[in-house]
Amino acid sequence: MKIIHRIYLSNAVNIGLIILVVALTLHSVTQVMTKFKFIEIADDINATFLEMRLEEKNLFLYHNESTLQQIKNKIEQSSQTLGQMQDDILKAVGEEKFEFLKRLLSNYQQCVFLLNDANISDKKIEDQVREAGKQLKSFSEDITSLERKQVSIIIKGMIRVMKRAFVAVVIFALIISYFTGQGLRNSLKRILSQSRSISKGNYQKIEGNAGSDELGSVIVAMNTMTDELQQRKQEILQSKRLASIGVLVAGVAHELNNPLNNISMIAQTYAEVYDTLGREQRLGFMTQIEEQIERLRATIKNLLDFSKPKTQNLKPMDINPVIQKSIDLVRNMLDVTGIKTHLDQASDLPEVYIDSHQIQQVLVNLITNAIQAMSPGGKLSIASRNVEPGHDIEISIQDSGKGIPKEFLDNIFDPFFSTKEDAGTGLGLWVSYGIIKNHQGNIRVKSIVGKGTIFTITLPVYQKKKRD
Repeated sequence: MKIIHRIYLSNAVNIGLIILVVALTLHSVTQVMTKFKFIEIADDINATFLEMRLEEKNLFLYHNESTLQQIKNKIEQSSQTLGQMQDDILKAVGEEKFEFLKRLLSNYQQCVFLLNDANISDKKIEDQVREAGKQLKSFSEDITSLERKQVSIIIKGMIRVMKRAFVAVVIFALIISYFTGQGLRNSLKRILSQSRSISKGNYQKIEGNAGSDELGSVIVAMNTMTDELQQRKQEILQSKRLASIGVLVAGVAHELNNPLNNISMIAQTYAEVYDTLGREQRLGFMTQIEEQIERLRATIKNLLDFSKPKTQNLKPMDINPVIQKSIDLVRNMLDVTGIKTHLDQASDLPEVYIDSHQIQQVLVNLITNAIQAMSPGGKLSIASRNVEPGHDIEISIQDSGKGIPKEFLDNIFDPFFSTKEDAGTGLGLWVSYGIIKNHQGNIRVKSIVGKGTIFTITLPVYQKKKRD
């Protein structure tokens, strides 16, 4: 479900609950208003009944016939009031109580009318009138009191319902917000984690179901972008390899020329002295030629291994031979520039889980940068050590070159950033940074202008249990 649909649904449910609460409240308010209206009517009727009872006492006490007429008038007034307010009274007390009240009033009226045909002093009729009046007034007061209690009960119930409804709305809103927010939070965490990984050169896809909401579309788009970036990265890696080969061509050409010149001189000498040579001497010449050919083959193999595009092929291995092979690739550049090399390799290093070709590419790039940063006769120090036993090993490449200005250090691993102006592409260190990060390692730099630069590579030690 899309985010906007979740919001619509949660709002619709909350609005529905609010409407339900309002409807219940209005119903309760209507009941209260009906009860209040009846109580107002009942108060008037009770006042009339009270006046009738007072007139009744005066009648039997003073035998005043005008008082009898007043009682009849009030009975008629009460009957009219009940008739006019019938609908309101029925809504409040119901038909049964209303009819009973009418019967009591009618009974009282009949008892009062008997006084026309009999002596007012008749004790029996007086008792009937008094009893009928008492029942009428008592019942009227009882239902009025009962309705007042009902009003109180309805108001308390209404308050209770409103409180519960409010709590229910809040709880439901919190639940909806939690589950909606949890889904959004998880998706955003995945997207944020992927963004950070991409910024570090790690182009792994976001795993798991992308979802059908807007953030799911973002995750799909980011996975597509990751594939594109991975493809572009491989293209850049290959381009950088080819560029590095271009830098190495001069040195490699020299490495190839030396064995070829030796083979040429050996062949010429062999042709000139062939007739004077014995069998062992001829074999000696062939052995020299074979050695020079092996030298050529090794140089060409190293070059092909370095330039060959490969998918990441991780294996546990000793880092020292990889460092040595990288130095061999740039040996002639070191010799031509007169760079003095100091190699310090620890002998007790644990294995690391690496792609040797990619790490070799990083080392050749860093060594080449160091050579280019130094004047002839500079000093290059390369060291490997176990800085945290059982966890990490370090490779350091230090030169005595011109150094990197402090303001450039924060951008040194950015793509297309170069301190060589037109002479550099700005991709070498960025590619190297990505390779090291893909190996779960780290690469950092320190530099002092005029004194030199040191690059330090950290690689995790191979953990067999974790890898298997």
